[in-house]
Amino acid sequence: MVTLDPLYFFVFAGLFSPGPNVVMLITSGARFGFRPTLPHILGVAAGVAVTAGLTGLGLGALLAQLPVLTLVLKLIAAGWILWLAWRLFQSTRMAEVEGKAQPFTFVEAVLFQWVNPKVWAIAMAAAAGFPGDGGAVSEGVRLALAFSGINLFVCLFWTFAGHGLAQVLRGPAIWRGFMTVMALALAASALLIFR
Repeated sequence: MVTLDPLYFFVFAGLFSPGPNVVMLITSGARFGFRPTLPHILGVAAGVAVTAGLTGLGLGALLAQLPVLTLVLKLIAAGWILWLAWRLFQSTRMAEVEGKAQPFTFVEAVLFQWVNPKVWAIAMAAAAGFPGDGGAVSEGVRLALAFSGINLFVCLFWTFAGHGLAQVLRGPAIWRGFMTVMALALAASALLIFR
Protein backbone atom coordinates (compact mmCIF):
# COMPACT_ATOMS: atom_id res chain seq x y z
CA MET A 1 0.00 0.00 0.00
CA VAL A 2 1.34 3.42 -0.98
CA THR A 3 1.12 6.21 1.58
CA LEU A 4 1.76 9.89 0.96
CA ASP A 5 4.39 11.68 2.96
CA PRO A 6 2.60 14.10 5.35
CA LEU A 7 5.17 16.70 4.25
CA TYR A 8 3.16 17.18 1.05
CA PHE A 9 -0.04 18.02 2.91
CA PHE A 10 1.81 20.46 5.15
CA VAL A 11 3.53 22.19 2.21
CA PHE A 12 0.27 22.40 0.26
CA ALA A 13 -1.63 23.93 3.19
CA GLY A 14 1.17 26.39 3.89
CA LEU A 15 1.68 27.55 0.31
CA PHE A 16 -1.99 27.57 -0.73
CA SER A 17 -3.03 29.90 2.09
CA PRO A 18 -2.88 33.67 1.43
CA GLY A 19 0.51 35.30 1.64
CA PRO A 20 2.63 37.63 -0.50
CA ASN A 21 2.92 35.23 -3.45
CA VAL A 22 -0.80 34.45 -3.52
CA VAL A 23 -1.75 38.13 -3.38
CA MET A 24 0.70 39.10 -6.11
CA LEU A 25 -0.28 36.22 -8.41
CA ILE A 26 -4.02 36.87 -8.09
CA THR A 27 -3.38 40.52 -8.82
CA SER A 28 -1.06 39.81 -11.74
CA GLY A 29 -3.52 37.33 -13.23
CA ALA A 30 -6.32 39.90 -12.98
CA ARG A 31 -4.22 42.80 -14.18
CA PHE A 32 -2.06 41.31 -16.93
CA GLY A 33 -3.68 37.95 -17.74
CA PHE A 34 -2.62 34.35 -17.34
CA ARG A 35 -0.03 34.01 -20.11
CA PRO A 36 1.98 37.19 -19.29
CA THR A 37 2.15 36.02 -15.65
CA LEU A 38 3.76 32.65 -16.53
CA PRO A 39 7.37 33.87 -15.95
CA HIS A 40 6.27 35.08 -12.49
CA ILE A 41 4.69 31.67 -11.77
CA LEU A 42 7.79 29.76 -12.86
CA GLY A 43 10.04 32.12 -10.90
CA VAL A 44 8.06 31.54 -7.72
CA ALA A 45 8.26 27.75 -8.18
CA ALA A 46 12.03 27.93 -8.79
CA GLY A 47 12.60 30.39 -5.94
CA VAL A 48 10.76 28.31 -3.35
CA ALA A 49 12.72 25.26 -4.51
CA VAL A 50 16.00 27.06 -3.80
CA THR A 51 14.77 28.40 -0.45
CA ALA A 52 13.42 25.02 0.70
CA GLY A 53 16.50 23.19 -0.59
CA LEU A 54 18.86 25.51 1.29
CA THR A 55 16.73 25.11 4.41
CA GLY A 56 17.06 21.33 4.11
CA LEU A 57 20.82 21.73 3.78
CA GLY A 58 20.88 23.57 7.13
CA LEU A 59 20.64 27.28 6.26
CA GLY A 60 17.31 27.57 8.10
CA ALA A 61 18.85 26.19 11.29
CA LEU A 62 21.79 28.59 10.93
CA LEU A 63 19.45 31.58 10.54
CA ALA A 64 17.52 30.50 13.63
CA GLN A 65 20.80 30.65 15.60
CA LEU A 66 21.60 34.22 14.46
CA PRO A 67 18.84 36.49 15.81
CA VAL A 68 20.51 39.74 14.62
CA LEU A 69 20.77 38.48 11.04
CA THR A 70 17.21 37.17 11.25
CA LEU A 71 15.99 40.63 12.36
CA VAL A 72 17.86 42.33 9.51
CA LEU A 73 16.34 39.92 6.99
CA LYS A 74 12.88 40.50 8.46
CA LEU A 75 13.31 44.29 8.14
CA ILE A 76 14.45 43.96 4.52
CA ALA A 77 11.54 41.61 3.74
CA ALA A 78 8.98 43.90 5.40
CA GLY A 79 10.35 46.94 3.58
CA TRP A 80 10.24 45.23 0.19
CA ILE A 81 6.74 43.87 0.71
CA LEU A 82 5.46 47.29 1.86
CA TRP A 83 7.06 48.91 -1.18
CA LEU A 84 5.34 46.34 -3.44
CA ALA A 85 2.04 47.01 -1.65
CA TRP A 86 2.45 50.75 -2.25
CA ARG A 87 3.16 50.17 -5.95
CA LEU A 88 0.12 47.91 -6.14
CA PHE A 89 -2.05 50.53 -4.42
CA GLN A 90 -1.00 53.15 -6.98
CA SER A 91 -1.42 50.88 -10.01
CA THR A 92 -4.13 50.69 -12.62
CA ARG A 93 -5.01 48.29 -15.41
CA MET A 94 -2.20 47.60 -17.84
CA ALA A 95 -4.11 49.11 -20.74
CA GLU A 96 -4.50 52.37 -18.85
CA VAL A 97 -0.78 52.88 -18.32
CA GLU A 98 0.23 52.37 -21.96
CA GLY A 99 2.55 49.45 -21.37
CA LYS A 100 4.53 50.98 -18.46
CA ALA A 101 3.50 48.27 -16.00
CA GLN A 102 4.43 44.63 -16.36
CA PRO A 103 4.25 41.46 -14.30
CA PHE A 104 7.23 40.19 -12.32
CA THR A 105 9.92 38.60 -14.45
CA PHE A 106 11.24 35.12 -13.72
CA VAL A 107 14.33 36.52 -11.97
CA GLU A 108 12.33 39.03 -9.89
CA ALA A 109 10.02 36.25 -8.71
CA VAL A 110 12.97 33.99 -7.81
CA LEU A 111 14.69 36.79 -5.88
CA PHE A 112 11.48 37.67 -4.04
CA GLN A 113 11.43 34.22 -2.45
CA TRP A 114 14.68 35.04 -0.65
CA VAL A 115 12.88 37.71 1.37
CA ASN A 116 9.45 36.09 1.48
CA PRO A 117 9.01 35.32 5.19
CA LYS A 118 6.13 32.93 4.61
CA VAL A 119 8.21 30.64 2.40
CA TRP A 120 11.11 30.66 4.88
CA ALA A 121 8.76 29.91 7.79
CA ILE A 122 7.07 27.01 5.98
CA ALA A 123 10.42 25.62 4.79
CA MET A 124 11.93 25.75 8.29
CA ALA A 125 8.83 24.18 9.82
CA ALA A 126 8.82 21.45 7.15
CA ALA A 127 12.51 20.68 7.69
CA ALA A 128 12.04 20.48 11.46
CA GLY A 129 8.65 18.76 11.56
CA PHE A 130 8.91 16.31 8.66
CA PRO A 131 12.56 15.22 8.41
CA GLY A 132 13.55 12.63 5.84
CA ASP A 133 15.70 9.55 6.35
CA GLY A 134 18.71 10.75 4.32
CA GLY A 135 21.52 13.20 4.90
CA ALA A 136 21.57 16.96 4.34
CA VAL A 137 21.84 16.77 0.53
CA SER A 138 19.02 14.25 0.31
CA GLU A 139 16.89 16.42 2.60
CA GLY A 140 17.63 19.53 0.55
CA VAL A 141 16.62 17.80 -2.68
CA ARG A 142 13.50 16.30 -1.09
CA LEU A 143 12.32 19.69 0.21
CA ALA A 144 13.20 21.49 -3.03
CA LEU A 145 11.19 19.03 -5.14
CA ALA A 146 8.21 19.00 -2.77
CA PHE A 147 8.04 22.80 -2.55
CA SER A 148 8.55 23.51 -6.25
CA GLY A 149 6.16 20.84 -7.51
CA ILE A 150 3.36 21.71 -5.13
CA ASN A 151 3.89 25.45 -5.44
CA LEU A 152 3.76 25.31 -9.24
CA PHE A 153 0.18 24.01 -9.06
CA VAL A 154 -0.71 26.49 -6.29
CA CYS A 155 0.62 29.39 -8.40
CA LEU A 156 -1.23 28.20 -11.51
CA PHE A 157 -4.47 27.99 -9.53
CA TRP A 158 -4.24 31.49 -7.99
CA THR A 159 -3.14 33.13 -11.24
CA PHE A 160 -6.01 31.49 -13.10
CA ALA A 161 -8.40 32.65 -10.35
CA GLY A 162 -7.09 36.20 -10.72
CA HIS A 163 -7.47 36.02 -14.48
CA GLY A 164 -11.09 34.93 -13.99
CA LEU A 165 -11.67 37.84 -11.60
CA ALA A 166 -10.73 40.27 -14.37
CA GLN A 167 -14.05 39.45 -16.04
CA VAL A 168 -15.89 40.69 -12.94
CA LEU A 169 -13.72 43.75 -12.34
CA ARG A 170 -15.06 45.80 -15.22
CA GLY A 171 -15.73 49.27 -13.81
CA PRO A 172 -13.01 51.68 -12.64
CA ALA A 173 -14.48 51.91 -9.12
CA ILE A 174 -14.65 48.11 -8.76
CA TRP A 175 -11.11 47.78 -10.10
CA ARG A 176 -9.81 50.46 -7.73
CA GLY A 177 -11.51 48.70 -4.79
CA PHE A 178 -9.95 45.37 -5.78
CA MET A 179 -6.47 46.87 -6.10
CA THR A 180 -6.85 48.62 -2.73
CA VAL A 181 -7.92 45.39 -1.00
CA MET A 182 -5.04 43.47 -2.58
CA ALA A 183 -2.52 46.18 -1.61
CA LEU A 184 -3.80 46.14 1.98
CA ALA A 185 -3.60 42.34 2.09
CA LEU A 186 -0.02 42.47 0.84
CA ALA A 187 0.88 45.15 3.42
CA ALA A 188 -0.72 43.06 6.17
CA SER A 189 1.46 40.11 5.18
CA ALA A 190 4.50 42.31 5.85
CA LEU A 191 3.29 42.96 9.38
CA LEU A 192 2.98 39.24 10.05
CA ILE A 193 6.75 38.93 9.68
CA PHE A 194 7.23 40.20 13.23
CA ARG A 195 4.74 37.97 15.02
